[in-house]
Amino acid sequence: MKTIQGPSLHLAQFAADTAPFNTLPAIAEWAAGMGFKALQIPAWDARLFDVAQAAHSQQYCDELVAMLAGHGLVISELTTHILGQLVAVHPAYDALCDSFAPAHLHGQPAARTAWAIEQVKLAAMASKRLGLTDMGTFSGSFAWPYLFPFPQRPPGLIETAFDELARRWLPILDVCEEQGVNLCYEIHPSEDLHDGISFEMFYERVGRHPRCKMLFDPSHFVLQQLNYLEFIDIYKEHIRMFHVKDAEFNPTGRQGIYGGYQSWENRAGRFRSLGDGQVDFKAIFSKMAQNDYAGWATLEWECCLKDQEVGAREGVAFINAHIIAVTDKIFDDFAGAPVSAQQIHQLLGIQHN
Repeated sequence: MKTIQGPSLHLAQFAADTAPFNTLPAIAEWAAGMGFKALQIPAWDARLFDVAQAAHSQQYCDELVAMLAGHGLVISELTTHILGQLVAVHPAYDALCDSFAPAHLHGQPAARTAWAIEQVKLAAMASKRLGLTDMGTFSGSFAWPYLFPFPQRPPGLIETAFDELARRWLPILDVCEEQGVNLCYEIHPSEDLHDGISFEMFYERVGRHPRCKMLFDPSHFVLQQLNYLEFIDIYKEHIRMFHVKDAEFNPTGRQGIYGGYQSWENRAGRFRSLGDGQVDFKAIFSKMAQNDYAGWATLEWECCLKDQEVGAREGVAFINAHIIAVTDKIFDDFAGAPVSAQQIHQLLGIQHN
């Protein structure tokens, strides 16, 4: 068994244009003051991180690591979610996804995808220079608009979507292999990889690639009403990243999983700050320890009610309280006694002629 590392903080929801959230040194000082031990850095946010420079300059990476060390922090992982989203975009979301890319690529889906693929590859190179072994991402989606099969999906639609998804991601996975970095797809509604079955479909199509791994976030399983504890046991060999995020699901006579097009505040399923939702984190942390999960427990704040700084402060204490410092002893060892092979046979009533 292994003791989980943490707490780390995913910076995506905290980065802003105002201090202390607009530069990495400032946000590092703030996070260290909160009690975090690591930062999970969004590779797409130029206010905090220059992914191209990190991919090519060891000096840039060394200086960044030294700066964080001065605050008692390390980098847990880089994430590429927004970039990964652009690897596969259904036309229904084309205009909405343009904002994720530079202005000169707006309205050019093919060029935007090519740019995003190169950015994810750069992030893998940067991860290696930073001494990291895991990187988070989204898969993007071709098939999500066809989730509910009415009108019925034509034969071959899903298979074609996953074939193309695998074709686009396989060169990225190969770069990750070259860099010694696992690519961890967050299992997430709205992505083609949204549950275990869809991950398996993709995993087979990329030839069971050794760098194809998972980012586990139980909040998304609550909203899908999927058994997240069983999921951990089924996919323990794939889970390499862990977002600690809470959620609740309170169906009514008016709405359920699909949420009736309501705002997050008014949905049956909604994200909450740690400890305010329904996720059984005691069981999750127990399973992660038992399954030898060696990575970080990373706070991701997404709450429709609570202030984010309050959520961060409470989240540090919450994660610290749930990390299990694993034992190297068996609790009843005190009652044990050395027994010879002959005595074992006697205890079992085994006699040899």
